[in-house]
Amino acid sequence: MNAPRLDLVGLVVADMAASLAFYRRLGLDLPAGAENAPHVEAVLPGGLRIAWDTEEVVRSFDPQWTRPGGGDRMGLAFRCDSPAQVDAVYEELVAAGHRGHLKPWDAEWGQRYAVVLDPDGCGVSLFADAT
Repeated sequence: MNAPRLDLVGLVVADMAASLAFYRRLGLDLPAGAENAPHVEAVLPGGLRIAWDTEEVVRSFDPQWTRPGGGDRMGLAFRCDSPAQVDAVYEELVAAGHRGHLKPWDAEWGQRYAVVLDPDGCGVSLFADAT
């Protein structure tokens, strides 16, 4: 028997349209017209899937579910081609109304790094190898 393999990363969202718009800005190819769907999936390069479920969907099978609070428990990180792209993507997202969490900086581990919050307040990292 084969070991289980990671196949899907799931996000629970309050506003599907806002979340999909945010992740489209980061280059994810998401189904057109999915903004009103309660569940959306996309296959990423390499085969891993990412999915979004509305809070209502989660409550339909887990009535005790409540929105997490108190900080990130898991984060997504998007590799950029260059340190300049980290800065540009961060600025584009903030200019579009998304909340910046950590402005771009040169991290001691050798990367240009920034964190912006998605519409549900989850930290999304942007990074590139320092040149």
